[in-house]
Parts: sequence; C-alpha cells; structure tokens
Amino acid sequence: MTKTIARAKAQYTDYIVREPIELMDFLAARMPDASRTKLKTLLSKRVVLVDNAITTQYNFPLKPGMKVQISRNKSGHHEFNHKLLKIVYEDAYLIVVEKKEGLLSVNTDRQKERTAVTILTEYLRRSNRNARAYIVHRLDRDTSGILMFAKDEKTQNMLRDHWKEIVYDRRYVCVVAGEMEQSAGNVRSWLTDRKLYVSSSPVDDGGKEAITHFRVIKRANGFSLVEVKLDTGRKNQIRVHMQDLGHPVIGDGRYGFEDLNPIGRLALHAFKLCFYHPVTNERLEFETPYPPEFKRLFAQTHK
Repeated sequence: MTKTIARAKAQYTDYIVREPIELMDFLAARMPDASRTKLKTLLSKRVVLVDNAITTQYNFPLKPGMKVQISRNKSGHHEFNHKLLKIVYEDAYLIVVEKKEGLLSVNTDRQKERTAVTILTEYLRRSNRNARAYIVHRLDRDTSGILMFAKDEKTQNMLRDHWKEIVYDRRYVCVVAGEMEQSAGNVRSWLTDRKLYVSSSPVDDGGKEAITHFRVIKRANGFSLVEVKLDTGRKNQIRVHMQDLGHPVIGDGRYGFEDLNPIGRLALHAFKLCFYHPVTNERLEFETPYPPEFKRLFAQTHK
C-alpha cells in the first residue's frame, strides 16, 4: 500500500507471524496468562494492526510474514466509539463495520438523520477534514450485520462496478415464522420497488430478477433458523422471498405479521462477507456470531 493510516502517536509491540493462524490464537500463544475474554477486550480497547491495517476481528486469518502490532496504551479503536456501529477492519482504502439494528446505512430522500455514512465520515474527518465514507452497499435500517464502506471515490467505483467479481461469499441468517417444510432450496422472482413495499412476481413483469438460496439450520418452537445466500442484492429481497415461501421473517411488519415480534426486532442479520481487496487483491473474510436473541428462540421451552 502506498498510503498509511493516520493515527495518534502510540507505542506498539511488534510480532511477526511464522505460520498460518487466526488472530485470537496468535495473541493467546503470546499472552498465555490472558483469558479469551481478556484478549477480546484487548481487541476492542487497544489498536491492533495487521500489516498496518486496524482490525478487531478475533478470527482474522494471519499468514506467514505478516506483522502484528499491539498498542501499549488503551487508546481505544482509533478513538471510535458508537453504540450502533463497530469498526471491524480498516485500512487506507476500506472500512468494514458491524451495524446494529435501528441505524440507517445512508439517508434517503424522505429521511434526514444520522446514518452509518455520516457517523463514519465524522470519524474520518478527525484525521483529515476532507475525508468521507463512501457507500458501497447497504443494509435495511432494521437489519444488523457486516457492512463495507470505501474511503475514496475510486475504490467505491471499483467495488460497485465489479461487485460480483470482488465479493465471493455474502450470507445472512434469519428467523422465520413456522417450521419450514424444505431443508434447502432457492427462490427466483422479479421484484419491483413500489416505494412503500416491494412486489414479487414469479414471471418477468418488468421487475428486476432476484435469486435467493436458503438452508434451514434449525427448527423448534414454531420457528426456523435459516441461512441465506444471495445471487442478487435487490431491495428487501430476503424479506420478500421469505414471504413468498409462506414463512416471513419474524419482526417484519411490512412483509409478515405485526404481532409476531418475540424479540423486539427484525430477525435478519448479515453475518458473513468475503471479498478480494479492490486494491491489493488480498482475500478478506469477515464473520460475526448469530445474534444471541435469535438463538434464545430455539432454547428449550421452560415449564
């Protein structure tokens, strides 16, 4: 990389990676007295650099020759702290974040409020007053999970123009109403944005073709936990296709049932994003655990 990350002066302890290993295991080997909980806290409270790129992903894959640097002071993650947004990875070109439900990715014409874009732009301008975050893809307000932003227009255009070649794995998990009959399958339809909702047609009616693959992970208590992979990224695609299957996402008042909301949120989470770096061509893989409230729905019912 020709650019380096602007950061406050800090003292770092440097390590060289000798064999393929995940970041958490690498840190554990060098800090044998620290518990895994303490190591995860370290990733959130101190700056950890992998080849000069900030990362907080505990299972980040390290390769021989990489340099890991850990700040010696609790400077936090580059002074970034927000209850609805966590930076998972940052380098000179990209920021990968985990977004909580309730936060818009970017403003729409009808809504003017703080969004992931404005929050990240404020953060970047602490180091460079002309910096800003550039939207690449988005998640619905009520969907949580992994989201990527560019730090310059050239990188944004590269990602948008070559999205299908760059992103090789992107998955979601959701909880739907009812115990699904099929264990796996796919949905193909044509979606049309009607402003207030997205309509779905089994035949080409002039809408945009949308293809969704699904796999049932668990069924219990009148719900199904489903992993979803998209061939296309249309607006509300997963929510509409789950409705098409007769098993809407719980907490979805638009395409489901207003009164079916046992966890107080839309049960849709973008848990995996894997892509080739648009500048360095490195493979980057990010994965977050399923939200705990999803798992609680499948716990054995107490008598």
